[in-house]
Amino acid sequence: MLTETPTLTEQFAPIPRGARLARHLAVRWMEERGWPPASDGSCAVSLVVAELAANAVLHGRVPGRACALRLALDPVAHLVRVEVADAAAGKRPPASAPPACPEGESGRGLVLVEALAVRWGWEPRRPVGKTVWAEVSVEPVSIRTGTCSGTCTHA
Repeated sequence: MLTETPTLTEQFAPIPRGARLARHLAVRWMEERGWPPASDGSCAVSLVVAELAANAVLHGRVPGRACALRLALDPVAHLVRVEVADAAAGKRPPASAPPACPEGESGRGLVLVEALAVRWGWEPRRPVGKTVWAEVSVEPVSIRTGTCSGTCTHA
């Protein structure tokens, strides 16, 4: 018997408000699956979404084209795959997170993604653009009780 993988697919405007919306959608989607907003899993996923969405807005904005968010839960592997797509095919992310400048005001987003994700990368998006993805490990949660079945740092 096949079970359906829980997913969320939404478009957002390539503006800062759109990136905030993507993060809020991720928090709500995680909560609907049993991870409270303050849980480690929800916080990690929402931070990865925030960073990838902010990068899409900052570096991948193409006038008249929306960005897209896709979340997919693999309940067996305890992974959430985060995908953020934009229409800028020519602007590719680096192969690994660049070293952050301690005095710089930006440049830490992919460092955070690399720290929180099991793996991350990018692939071309058809018909135009690219999709940057990250797979985030989340603690198992008992959906009935909404509590962590592993070690939690939240009460």
